[in-house]
Amino acid sequence: MAQAHETRARLCAAHGWDEQAIELVPVQASGDKIRDLPLADIGGKALWTRELDHWLIDGTIDAAVHSLKDVETIRPPELVIAAVLEREDRADRLLGARSIAALPPGAVVGTSAPRRAAQLLNARPDCKAVTFRGNVATRMAKLAAGDVHATFLAAAGLIRLGEDAVGVRLDPEEWMPAPAQAAIGIECRTVDGAMRALLAAIDHGASHAEVLAERALLAGLGGSCHSPIAALTHWEGDEIVLRAAIYSSDGAVRIAGDTRLAPGDDGPPHRLARELLAQAPPHVAGSFSGPA
Repeated sequence: MAQAHETRARLCAAHGWDEQAIELVPVQASGDKIRDLPLADIGGKALWTRELDHWLIDGTIDAAVHSLKDVETIRPPELVIAAVLEREDRADRLLGARSIAALPPGAVVGTSAPRRAAQLLNARPDCKAVTFRGNVATRMAKLAAGDVHATFLAAAGLIRLGEDAVGVRLDPEEWMPAPAQAAIGIECRTVDGAMRALLAAIDHGASHAEVLAERALLAGLGGSCHSPIAALTHWEGDEIVLRAAIYSSDGAVRIAGDTRLAPGDDGPPHRLARELLAQAPPHVAGSFSGPA
């Protein structure tokens, strides 16, 4: 809802509208209803988009606001990501310790993200990653209750909720985020030219290009919700530099690489994906299906 409010505020500012011109329609996604199981085991990222997709396609709503890291790589052709807001801090934050190295020996760390679990075990194989889901308040309460020694949260979500002092920021250069982390995307119907034009007014071109590059990498890898993938982009002049790493689920194997691309060129991310998979041992490559 914080993301929806931000989107409404940006649209109103861009078009000179009163706040009442945009109705916010809350939707409880399946991912919010099922909180005791890993997402990868009960339907993956579709659990965050299924209801919104139906409402969007049938015309109940005109646009849907998403955390793009939680949106499936292959989307229905009837829908298009018409705008991406300027990205927030894409870092993760660690709660419960001052650093990964400072975690106590054998620490139990809560996370439902395969990427975070694999990165943790790669850096600290003595630790144990356990499933930990829920919203920010729920996870912080579980941590305070001593259910785990530490957990992770996305810096962007904390900032948007006014909790930007929570936790210790992990340097994205060392602890790479998820593809499309910290990006808010707004989808509408592909054929709705009027809505696409309205949303274009709040599109942040650089953020949109970064997200497209990272999602092209995902498409090239053919990863599932069980596949630990990390990615980080930055700009050098007019080019995007894309770094990526894939892991074994236990963190024992890490394969990394990078590429450069012009905005909108899917070729280099796809080639990087092929290179990473070619270097991966069979038990790691087997968790990816390759190009869609």
